[in-house]
Formats: sequence, structure tokens, C-alpha cells
Amino acid sequence: MIQKLDDNAISSFKGEYEKFSNFYPVLISYEKRTYPSVEHAFVAAKSLDEMFRKSISELPANQAGKAKRMGRNRFICTLRKNWDLKRIPIMKDLLLKKFAYSEFKSLLLSTEDALLIEGNYWHDNFWGDCYCKKCVNIKGLNNLGKLIMAVRKVII
Repeated sequence: MIQKLDDNAISSFKGEYEKFSNFYPVLISYEKRTYPSVEHAFVAAKSLDEMFRKSISELPANQAGKAKRMGRNRFICTLRKNWDLKRIPIMKDLLLKKFAYSEFKSLLLSTEDALLIEGNYWHDNFWGDCYCKKCVNIKGLNNLGKLIMAVRKVII
């Protein structure tokens, strides 16, 4: 179910808006490789290790969660230098690639000026805004929602 904060907010990338999720299947080319989702490409971008990137690119689209877990495992994913400074610009680049596809572009443009919030229950207050009881007093940064809204302004 899509939660709406008001008439001009979409607070969950599920249902009608599931295509906004980084886990949604879409071919994304990034630095000479093609990945089956934005999540796969983003995880691969965390490292400059070509073997790690290759292993991420070979995971099926329905294993974006596995890709994400692999990217958090410091035994198999060596973070590139200054990752914290690079992750937002890289994510924006990947989203620009995703929303260049007509099916994604038309859905995004149909939201007009709606506030887009990557609402979640898995405590992600950097990319989204967690709505669980534990995070009730934490205002999520919603960086993914902000980036998608920024993309919406430039793809018209």
C-alpha cells in the first residue's frame, strides 16, 4: 500500500511506484559493464575491483538484495577511496540512466511536483526515511527521493 503524507507526497516506492525502487529490474550501463538494476550498479560502483564488479553484474535482477549484502561485506568489497563523497553523484548518474528509459521517465513525470520519499522499515535514514517505531523520532535524509526529484526536473 502506498502511504501518502498529503495530496502531494508519495511516501513509498511500492505498488504503482515500485519502478522508483533501485531494486526494480532495468539494464544500467556503468563503466563498461551492464547491470540488471540500479542497486546492482551502485553496489558495483562502491569498489574498483573488477572481479567484484563482474560478480555483481552476473547476479540476476531478482537478487538485488544479495548484491546489496555483498556490498556491505568488507571481506569481499573493498570500498573505493572517498566513497562517502562519491556515492551521491554516482547515484544521481545511475538514476539519470534509469529515467532515460521511456517507461520510467513517463511514470516519474506523471508525479508532477509530488514530494517523493523513499519510505521504509529497514532503518535507512540516509537514502530514505524509516517509519518504524525505533526511528519514529529520526527525520530521514531521503537522499534517494531528493535525487529522483532532481532527475525529474532535468528530464523534461
